[in-house]
Amino acid sequence: MSITRQIVAGGEGDFTTVRKITVSGPEREVGAELAAEAAATYGWAPVPADPARVRARLAWFERYWPQHHERMLGAAESLGLAAGRFHFDALSGVPTGSGCSATFLRPSVTKEGRGLFGRNYDFFTTSATELFAFISGADSGGPAPRELPMASRPYVLSSVPDDGPASTVLTMNELDGCTEGINEHGLAVALLIANAETLGAPVQVGPQVGLSPIQLPRFVLDTCATAEEARRALLAAKHYDLGVPLHYLIADASGDAFVWERGAGGAEHIFGIDGDALCLTNHYLHQQGARDTGNTMLSHRRYRTLRERAAETGLSGERLREVLDEVGFGSGAETDGVPLRTLWSTVFDLGERTMSTWFYLGDSATGEARRSPELTFGPGLLAG
Repeated sequence: MSITRQIVAGGEGDFTTVRKITVSGPEREVGAELAAEAAATYGWAPVPADPARVRARLAWFERYWPQHHERMLGAAESLGLAAGRFHFDALSGVPTGSGCSATFLRPSVTKEGRGLFGRNYDFFTTSATELFAFISGADSGGPAPRELPMASRPYVLSSVPDDGPASTVLTMNELDGCTEGINEHGLAVALLIANAETLGAPVQVGPQVGLSPIQLPRFVLDTCATAEEARRALLAAKHYDLGVPLHYLIADASGDAFVWERGAGGAEHIFGIDGDALCLTNHYLHQQGARDTGNTMLSHRRYRTLRERAAETGLSGERLREVLDEVGFGSGAETDGVPLRTLWSTVFDLGERTMSTWFYLGDSATGEARRSPELTFGPGLLAG
């Protein structure tokens, strides 16, 4: 097994410290390393659980997501604990209140002649204590001692497993899932909050059988090579949301793409690409007619802007970056003083199998966002 660790953006004095892990080898050994990393960075520890539920989860993963099953066994072995008595996942709830934007452009309409997939990850710059107090209207009293802002320690994980596709993913705070990523086949995925207006705190019930919201993108990248394979895999999979609805934009190098989301009663909605582009922000596509309110984080306005810009001719990676800047949050003036920023912005080149990202480092003296240089990563050990 081979593993390297490095800090690639930010550091002391900055809001963000971005760590990158590059690993190759058996999935079981990868799982052991990721468990150690999560413990060191986030204070993660396995959670004792009902053995019947644990056995059911392990059986489901073994059948439908064997890569994750092996990683969980590796974490258990490294800690000397019985796999059938503990949850060896990170906490699966996704924090509320983010407002993200994503758009995919087919190869036929880009100057590069390759599919381009852009996404902003917009999130609060507060600690968990302060965020949930803000949502509820309570006085938080400030962050707990040594409590960092929730999204201030992201990871870039590049892996080349012995028996699966290489991938590069970006995660806010859970090393067994991701917010976005790309694999060696040129399949890319990003998650976004699906209904910003009605969000509350996640339901704290712990891992369930099937895929958590943050695990779903990693599941797709580990097990699928095309958008069509991803459609079939998601329809066959078991999911849970812990009260925080998300939806996902998934696209492949051929130009096929779709949005996947769940509605009332567990209904599954798939929206394929119709035309040259597919866009997504923070409202359900299967619910029509809604408008922006004070709680939607400008979701509908951002969506209209993305659709209008995607209709331009001769779009390029450079132009896509300009569009992402246009719909991003770079200062308090854009959010009426709410501590929301674009914490990173990514452009995937699906033909090149690369992920190029800049990271938010904090505000300048004038209140404008400071950024890291844009960094380019590729699946596994291919770049970055």
